[in-house]
Amino acid sequence: MTAVWATIGGLAAITAAIKAAGPLALGGRELPERALAVIALLAPALLAALVLTDTFSHDGELTVDARAAGLACAGGAVLLRAPLLVTVLVAAVGTAAVRALA
Repeated sequence: MTAVWATIGGLAAITAAIKAAGPLALGGRELPERALAVIALLAPALLAALVLTDTFSHDGELTVDARAAGLACAGGAVLLRAPLLVTVLVAAVGTAAVRALA
């Protein structure tokens, strides 16, 4: 077995243990409302952080390029309450337009 497969197996086992720890620790009890509210906010905050990190960083440095223009276009479409498919298309067209001009 190579080191890569050993690492994958170890990470799979650790992931399973982490996922099992929550139900084992709670034992069927309900979480408090405050904890549920915090958990509900984690996914959008993490997604926003990942999008911003991917958009504005390149090789560990701050970068503003066509991706930032696409993100701005998507933000405008969201403010106008456009459907998700339209928002994605607006972002793609905005990014492509900036890349075509550069």
